[in-house]
Amino acid sequence: MTNQPLLSIRDFSLDFDTFDGVYHAIDDVNIDLHAGEALGIVGETGCGKSVTAKSILQLLPSPPARVTSGEIWLDGENFLTLDAKSIQKKRGIDVSMIFQDPMTYLNPVFTIGQQLVDVILAHQRLKPTADRINKAAAKTRAIELLERVRLPNPERQFDSYPHELSGGMRQRILIAQALSGRPKILIADEPTTALDVTIQAQILELIKDLIDELGLSVILITHDLGVVASICTRVIIMYAGQVIEDASVNEIFGNPRHPYTKGLLAAVPHPTQHASTLTGIPGSLPNLLNPPSGCRFRERCPLVQEKCSERPGWTTLSDHHGIACWEFSEEKHA
Repeated sequence: MTNQPLLSIRDFSLDFDTFDGVYHAIDDVNIDLHAGEALGIVGETGCGKSVTAKSILQLLPSPPARVTSGEIWLDGENFLTLDAKSIQKKRGIDVSMIFQDPMTYLNPVFTIGQQLVDVILAHQRLKPTADRINKAAAKTRAIELLERVRLPNPERQFDSYPHELSGGMRQRILIAQALSGRPKILIADEPTTALDVTIQAQILELIKDLIDELGLSVILITHDLGVVASICTRVIIMYAGQVIEDASVNEIFGNPRHPYTKGLLAAVPHPTQHASTLTGIPGSLPNLLNPPSGCRFRERCPLVQEKCSERPGWTTLSDHHGIACWEFSEEKHA
């Protein structure tokens, strides 16, 4: 892995204009993704994980979404400066996305084969005429993709409608669609939320194998630290629209530093641990229509101090660990 990131989000902030006021969803976020890396973004519902991911591909409606600052760089281009036509050429080719509810993203009146072929042909139309494939070749490519994502009997399932398939099978089809443009980066937004535990394990194993086979760089959006442990190499913890800790998986699980990260880990069930010993994080996420000054976690934090009324800077603890917390502001990378 080189030091130069494949994807770089710099000083990114985004608001939503609502009837109740301005909702400050993302606040000065910095995230780097390196080639071949599997990055997990973790936090409670409403912390800004999915909003950040969708912002990369400009999938948020504007209005009400409004970028107030920052840049998103990939291959020397700032995605936030591209027009709609240019960003359309990037979707599915440079960056692709898997969403969490497959039934929402598959059209019930078309077969899965039709939908997959349409996606493949849409990518082909962006290529020079001499490099394009015809519909017959697109069908062959579609069946190959269904085989790659381990859909049973892909030739027969090609003519099936979404409602005829299980949730796990539909999720595999979304993964096939996401891979159809041979993207460099795959964003998986809660890809196993709607699935039962057994199927979750199968989908996670599939994603893990695809990372190894295709050399994909992956951003995994989740609130499940168990999923992160099984797939990711690095973890970013988000809270109330801010990045508060960034570390390798080993550091997050073996040496968590931020009180919020420790709280998340303490709330994860363990096979050897009695349920009554689990501890939750008191309180709830702040209202981002009027976010608190300083550290946004301070009203729930057991380590709160007077300085927390000011926003903490970023402290580099080691080559693989950084944190935004006043408690560790004096710890510097040696």
